[in-house]
Amino acid sequence: MPTEMTVQEAVEDFLDTVRLARAENTFITYKKALQKFMETLQDRRLPPGETPITKLKEDAIAWFIQDMKSYAPATEALYLKAAFRFYHHLVAEDIMPVNLPRIEMILSQRGRKQGARLPQFPRDEIDEMLTYAQQMSVVQTDGDQDRLILLRDRAFLITLADTGLRVHEACGLRRGDVNWNEGRAILIGKGDKEAVVRFSTRSLQALKDYLNARAAQDGATGRPLPSLPVFSRHDKGAGGKTKPITTTTGRNIVKQRVTEVLGEEAAGRITPHSFRHYFVTAVLIGSGGNLKLAQELARHENIANTQRYAHLYNEELDRGYFEIFERNGGKSVNSDR
Repeated sequence: MPTEMTVQEAVEDFLDTVRLARAENTFITYKKALQKFMETLQDRRLPPGETPITKLKEDAIAWFIQDMKSYAPATEALYLKAAFRFYHHLVAEDIMPVNLPRIEMILSQRGRKQGARLPQFPRDEIDEMLTYAQQMSVVQTDGDQDRLILLRDRAFLITLADTGLRVHEACGLRRGDVNWNEGRAILIGKGDKEAVVRFSTRSLQALKDYLNARAAQDGATGRPLPSLPVFSRHDKGAGGKTKPITTTTGRNIVKQRVTEVLGEEAAGRITPHSFRHYFVTAVLIGSGGNLKLAQELARHENIANTQRYAHLYNEELDRGYFEIFERNGGKSVNSDR
């Protein structure tokens, strides 16, 4: 391969290999990243279409980092990764020698550290979902099966929001796991560790409404009630038997009900785990920011996982402050004195 190929030609050669070896979305991201990289070179009077690739030095990475400061940290990380892979390609294809350890050092010293991903969820929309779920019990249905599905989905949504259960945990619950008098369940997690999950009054009532409607089906199984799943299938494939729902079914329940209430766009924003985010945030707000309590109720092994929700609690404090000090048009709360 000629050594006098230009930077632009080397980039195109690299992108050709990416197109063949990686997914389409990866190719699109790398293409955008390298276009931005070439803009950086252009701004430094190194036009990519004219500059020989041998004139490209490791310092260009430092320039690129500087130009990426206005981008989101996640985007910066992706684009810098693409640029580093480009340099690696130059070495692998014997196009030119590159001091890769120096580039790694520049990236380590100057690139922004990507922080922990903060939980994001549309709280107001989940409130709307829960209001809808509460009202589902009075919705008219065409038959017994449709009634069971309606009550099951209602109980499922409320349980996710009020217990913080993960979707696989909710789908795996058995009737015998729940102490109905104390409003709690014992889960066995990794390493055979026991964890306590607490149920609100409304979640227990929603579950009882559902299970009472399912009594005839469960009684016909001939199996002990404690061994039966809390959430059962009610599709034709179940054949009237009491079989547990899968995590896929759990996700589909959320997707279907969210679509009914909020539309298809919301179905992409709200997942079963969004209800867990809702639960942790509700605990923090209700407890005045008690991280230790939220950690225990969410069953986070590391409190750092709980601390990711602190910014959501702070946003609630901001709203409270605004309501107190700004609702009267900015007048002091003591202005009447």
